[in-house]
Amino acid sequence: MAASSKVKAHFEQSSAEVAATYEAIVKEAKRFGPVREEPKKTSIHLARRTAFAGVAAQRAALILTIKSDRDIKSTRVRRREHASANRWHIEVRLATPGDVDAQLSGWLQRAYSLAG
Repeated sequence: MAASSKVKAHFEQSSAEVAATYEAIVKEAKRFGPVREEPKKTSIHLARRTAFAGVAAQRAALILTIKSDRDIKSTRVRRREHASANRWHIEVRLATPGDVDAQLSGWLQRAYSLAG
């Protein structure tokens, strides 16, 4: 199965809005430079040299996990994990393409720079 069809398979049980939200994330990330989509069993990793974000599709939303070098204090953050001394994994729930806004873009850009 080609990588693009493996990516699409993650959204078979999701609403069209969720798939469109994923596309908005990828489009935004590609503004910073090349992005590889790496479909895994339960998620899709977005990578530069290394992964900077992960996306898990659900029926009505998706869960975006972003790599960060610091904790992010926001009501949008539903879970945070201090993975190591200089690494955080920040989890955000997104339901519509409109959720991919300037704030999220800033977080993605910082994550992208960490994956260089």
